[in-house]
Formats: sequence, structure tokens, C-alpha cells
Amino acid sequence: MAVLLEDIVKSIELWLKLLKKPEPFVDPNLDPVLLVPGIAGSILKAVDEKGKEERVWVRIFGSDREFCTKLWSRFDPKSGKTVSLDQKTNIVVPQDRDGLYAIDVLDPDMIIGRDGVNYFHDMIVEMTKWGYQEGKTLFGFGYDFRQSNRFKETLEQFAEKLELMFTAAGGKKINIITHSMGGLLVKCFMSLHSDLFERYVKSWIAIAAPFQGAPGYVTSSFLNGMSFVEGWQQNFFVSKWHMHQLLIECPSLYELMASLDFSWEHVPLLQFWKENIDVDGNSSILLESYPPVEAVSVITQTLATNEIEYDGVDIPLPFNLEILKWANETKKVLSCAKVPPGVKFYNIYGTNLDTPHSVCYGSEDAPITDIHEIPLLLANFICVDGDGTVPVESAKADGLDAVARVAVPGEHRGILCDRHVFRIVKHWLKADHDPFYNPINDYVILPTSFEIESHQEKGLQVTSLKEEWEILTADEAEIDDTFADSRPMVGSIAVSHLGDDRSPSETARATVTIHPQSEGMQHIELNAVSVSASA
Repeated sequence: MAVLLEDIVKSIELWLKLLKKPEPFVDPNLDPVLLVPGIAGSILKAVDEKGKEERVWVRIFGSDREFCTKLWSRFDPKSGKTVSLDQKTNIVVPQDRDGLYAIDVLDPDMIIGRDGVNYFHDMIVEMTKWGYQEGKTLFGFGYDFRQSNRFKETLEQFAEKLELMFTAAGGKKINIITHSMGGLLVKCFMSLHSDLFERYVKSWIAIAAPFQGAPGYVTSSFLNGMSFVEGWQQNFFVSKWHMHQLLIECPSLYELMASLDFSWEHVPLLQFWKENIDVDGNSSILLESYPPVEAVSVITQTLATNEIEYDGVDIPLPFNLEILKWANETKKVLSCAKVPPGVKFYNIYGTNLDTPHSVCYGSEDAPITDIHEIPLLLANFICVDGDGTVPVESAKADGLDAVARVAVPGEHRGILCDRHVFRIVKHWLKADHDPFYNPINDYVILPTSFEIESHQEKGLQVTSLKEEWEILTADEAEIDDTFADSRPMVGSIAVSHLGDDRSPSETARATVTIHPQSEGMQHIELNAVSVSASA
């Protein structure tokens, strides 16, 4: 299409979008959907003995103080539960909006920079446009992400949620959409409660799930901490080191370590440049490399003296081998999972981003002399293809009978607001009516609703286009008075471009006709033509 003509069409389409926002509608034929977030993807509140609530995750201002006071924890190997050091408060997940509030915008008070704390927000907005209704066909499941993915209380709450949704939807089975570690939680539930999964679940769509772990991300989190947000918000947010002191006692993070029994094409390594001095005082510098099994001893040595000060008391927080033992049992549960008969499983994973896989500390010019220096150093990453957090190799290896696995270029959390992902999910949920769409081979929507012709005439390139739209309204009174006349309205636009040595001259004209409203529909018609000098 000629350049000016294309600009005209885009302008008209933008104008139509601004002309009238469509009224939200409800599609009663849709099956219910449950959204499940990953690690750090649920709002957490601290409730004191008097019932007073305070949001402790996520909050930007005052976050460090409340985070350390209320969320720092210790693992209890008898119960498998991570218990807050503050015994006067209880950590809960808010259930407002049928669970969607806790996984929508993680800091609802933010205005500037809000995108940094959006989680399922864009997907929730998009799905309501498709006809989903909160509390009827759209629900959320937030949870205390500090706990293990097979923590009994969490799985019991998940079972209750499925039963509640099944009843609310009048016996319709449920579609589950998970993000990141939420996929491990659901896989654990499916493994341990396959009967309930088969009874209540119709399909499961896993997005960016670290099925075999997120090696580089987790190793650096253990040794250096992690930032939940990037950019300027870090200056107001929980520090990486305070986040580290929480994660060191979280079974969920240990369950994200690289799977030991997986046949990695690229084995994830922990490396560091070390200076060795022999008995004669001679120095040599070597690059030491440790695969996942051997890396545990290095991490253990590195964090042997790690501790926090809480309420005036120094509390040791070394790498917790009791949690590692628990996490290894969780991985056995995950490895036994199978998709029950009648349930469909789909996998969407992110690609095209450098993703940390192996982690290296020090350099040949600046080697490490003391292993306890590592937490104070910046990690250097050896990257593979993935979404920036989870390698493709891990995300694809779900070990399940999948209907489809689809790669989408995108960032780990950003993929939740990707238009291609929306298109794929909409199709799998049968929320569209396009029998020809194939998300495996093509997830780009191609324009098909216009006619275009092009021919040469006396040394000129002539392109003509005709396109039509329908604006649907629920009530005739809602249409703008500007278009209430019984006669069609006609407008025109013309643009031109004076050519030079690099591009030919071009002129484009368009006529827009707005027909009177009839039976709740407003008909818009565009006729356009462009003329340019032939190349």
C-alpha cells in the first residue's frame, strides 16, 4: 500500500477507537477462568492481634521497614512452613474481587511508574473485553509465595477455590492460566490431587513456567539477592539484600533451582575466578566451574556466616539444607505429575532475550581470594535464549502431554500483556469465533476486511482502497448527537508528499462516510486513492 494511504487508514482507525468506547458485555457461554501468579506475584497483608491490616507486599514507600519487620521468616522443617519472625502478626492474601485484587496491580497506591508493579492487570482488562465477568467467569488465586509449592495449606485453599468456581459457574469446568512459578504450584496440585484436577479442570495454560528451574536467576538470588522492579523504582523499593534475607528461608525459591535429573543441553554452572597460592608463595589463577550438584557446597560455604539482626538479636541465616531436602522432595512430586484424561494442557514460553543460565564471579584480572566475598560482588552471566528469567530449555520441558507448545518473543513478566499471547489464549479458551486461526503456526492477526487494487496508468502508480466498519451500540441514545441526523455525513482528507532523489512524489485522498444509526449499528465507510510516480 502507498505510504500516505496507509497513514490515512491508520488515522481513521485511531479516530474510530476514540469515537466511542464499546460498552462492556458479558458472554454467558464462556467457561470460568482462574489466574494463578508466580513468585512475588500476590499482594500480602500483615494482620495484627487487633485485626488491623497493613499491606507489606508490594509497597514502594516505607517498604524496607515493613518488609523486614513483617515478612522475614524462618523455615520449620516439621511443618514445612515458613513462619514470620514477627509472631504478633499473621500474613494473609486479600480475597477482594474474588481473588483478582491480589494479583492485579501489586501496589494499587502507585500512580507514576505503575507499570512496574502491574501483574495480571492487562490480561484482566483484556479478558473482560472478551465477555468474562469478575466473580462469575473470572477469578484469581493469590497465595503466600514464601511457602513451598506443595505446602498443604496452599493446596487445600486451591482445592476450595476450584470447588467454589465450579459451583458459581453452574457446574462448568475451569480453565487455569498460570504464570511462572504458578505453573509449579498447579503441577504439584495435579500430581497430588489428580482426581480433583480431573473433576474440576477443563484446561491448563502455563505461561513462562520454569519447569526445570531458573538456574541463573536463582543462583544469583541466593548469593546476591534480587530486585522485583527495575529502574528508578529500586531507589524506593525493598533492597536486594533485604530481599535476599527473605528468600534464603523460602522453600519456593529452592524449588526453582536447576533440576538435578534433567538432561540439560547446556549444563548450568556456578563459576568463579580464584587465586591460589602454593607453599612456595607462587600465585595461579584458575576458573573453577561447578555443575548444579557440586554448586550446593559452594553456595553453602559462601553463605555460612550469613545472618540478620532482628529486634536486637543476631539470627544466623545460612543456606538452609533442610529446605533443600524439602525442595528435592517437591521435585519428585513434580516429576510424577501427569495430565488427567479429558484435561488439555498448553504451554507458552518466552524467547529472544538473553537469559541468565550460568553465573560467574570475579575475573582473571580480579580473582576471588575469599569465597565469602561473593555476596558483595556483581554476578556475570552466561546467557542462553529465554524470556530474561526462564531459559527456553527449562520452560519447554514440562514433561507433560501437551496439546501445543508455542514460543512468543517476550520478557518474563511483560509477556502477560503481549497482544500475541492474548490472541493465543483467547483462541484456546474458545472466547473467539475464528475456526481458521492456528496459534502454533501463526499468531499474527492479518487484515481481511478491506478491498485494495493497484495499477499503473501513464507512468503513475494508482492505488485504491475501500474499507468498512460497524460500530455496535446497546442503546441508540448513547450515540453522539453529532451522528443522530438521518442523512449520511461525508468528510474528506487529502495529503501529499513532494518527492526527492530517495522517494517519489505522492498524493492521497480519502472520503469518509458516516451513515445514520440503524438497529444499534453505525456504519462507517472509507474510500481512498493514492497516486504516485512509478519507480
